[in-house]
Amino acid sequence: MINKLHDITNPADLHDHSEGTGPVRKQRPVYIDMLPPCNQSCPTGENIQAWLSLAQEAKYEAAWRVIMENNPLPAVCGRVCYHTCEDKCNRAQMDSTVSIHAVERFLGDEALKQGWKVEPAVAATGKRVLIVGAGPSGLAAAYHLTMMGHYAEIHEAGPLPGGMMHFGIPAYRLPRTELELEVERIRQMGVSIIYNHKVEDILKEKNEGNFDAVFVAIGTQLSRKIDIPGRDAGKILDAVSFLKQVEAGEAPKLGRRVAIYGGGNTAMDTARTVKRLGASEAMIIYRRDRDHMRAHDFEAQEALDEGVQINWLRTIKEMDQDGFVVEVMELVDGKPVPTGKFETLEADNLILALGQDADTGFLKNVTGIAFKRDGSVVVGPDMMTGGKGIFAGGDMVPGERSVTIALGHGKTAARNINGYLMGIPYQPAAKHPVVGFEGLHRWYNTYAPKTKQGALSSATRVDSFDEVINGLTEKEARFEAQRCLSCGNCFECDGCFGACPQQAVIKLGKGKRYAFNYDECTGCAICYEQCPCHAIALVAGN
Repeated sequence: MINKLHDITNPADLHDHSEGTGPVRKQRPVYIDMLPPCNQSCPTGENIQAWLSLAQEAKYEAAWRVIMENNPLPAVCGRVCYHTCEDKCNRAQMDSTVSIHAVERFLGDEALKQGWKVEPAVAATGKRVLIVGAGPSGLAAAYHLTMMGHYAEIHEAGPLPGGMMHFGIPAYRLPRTELELEVERIRQMGVSIIYNHKVEDILKEKNEGNFDAVFVAIGTQLSRKIDIPGRDAGKILDAVSFLKQVEAGEAPKLGRRVAIYGGGNTAMDTARTVKRLGASEAMIIYRRDRDHMRAHDFEAQEALDEGVQINWLRTIKEMDQDGFVVEVMELVDGKPVPTGKFETLEADNLILALGQDADTGFLKNVTGIAFKRDGSVVVGPDMMTGGKGIFAGGDMVPGERSVTIALGHGKTAARNINGYLMGIPYQPAAKHPVVGFEGLHRWYNTYAPKTKQGALSSATRVDSFDEVINGLTEKEARFEAQRCLSCGNCFECDGCFGACPQQAVIKLGKGKRYAFNYDECTGCAICYEQCPCHAIALVAGN
């Protein structure tokens, strides 16, 4: 008899032995689906393998639409995402990871060029949701809620959408045209965005607007301060305000030597921006070493490439008109410890990039909402605060902070808000087990290193805010997509079909995969050994 495709979700059911069984079959093969590690590690929950498969066949619009099921800003994410998916890519153990972010950027840009649109596929529910903040989390929530048939209205305190994507990420990393076009696509779906509208009383806004639920995603706009003896003697700015002023075309006047205090990605962006504004020296002062910095390593490397100096293991002790006295630190068990050794650094300005906190004071009159010491809002697994019908996400809730994580929060919040509005609590679907490299049967080797994205030269990039990293060509993007190993999921390579000595594997047609004829199958496991992506498992039984 011919079986249907099996779906094994319990790793205990998978038997990785391939011993032949003789005349009596004691094991049999079944087709399975497993979870690729790239999919598992994506903060927005993208089905990366699925859209890479479509891109391999040059079905670019179809691939883009798969992305849009989970992430409404692929052109943005292809540029600023820290691509944790690539950190887990199994191909790294063969040559190099698939450049997933670069293919996503290509698809996002192609969508903008071709004017591809997304329309809600369901009827309007009549439910209204207020969203506070037009950053990545708020935009994602509005997008997904609209796709579910709800009306979403965003109240944004600033004059433009994007939040810190617009005011915190410099244009050399995220060009404004692509950001604005992706936001405009969301707005054209029916999302209303009201600018220059700072929400001061959340309950009043909810009631007066007749909203059924609220999602608060205001990000982190307050720069952390530090007490430096003699600080009044120098010119001190905070990084967030500085980057906002630059974006608004109102860059403050700086001296030729500028110091930046901090070791996160904002510190790197600030230093690189300072160089573009004409400072001859931009120096970062950071109390830890490179291995323990908060910034991603590639961010630090790009800053160094552009002539930024980084003074590792240093902390400012005092300052005057001419510069700073810094103490040399040393690491003990990964923590910086003072050494009693001091140095003097000359600088005309100091920009503090020590992190940001959320300005959540306007929520403190809502009964039930709890806060952490840094002002971040406590939410449950459903993203709801202690206030009924009031949800929160993005940088203003505890946890890691990035554009992609904020987008994932927006999607998760939308699903839970939908459950709240419709009276059917959202339940995440069970996930398949993850397949690691050791589970793949790489009987063939294809050495094909990733396509390197081009970039402006280090010598010229500091002359403007032009985008530093180039996108892939259509040929390069397709090649890069074809490097995907399709970990854990059948891609119809015909390996099992061609290897079966009993001809017990039946092709069901393109896109339908295969089935087994167990009347002919002997359980020899050759199909299992030939499957390069571990889409076949052996289970006990005849």
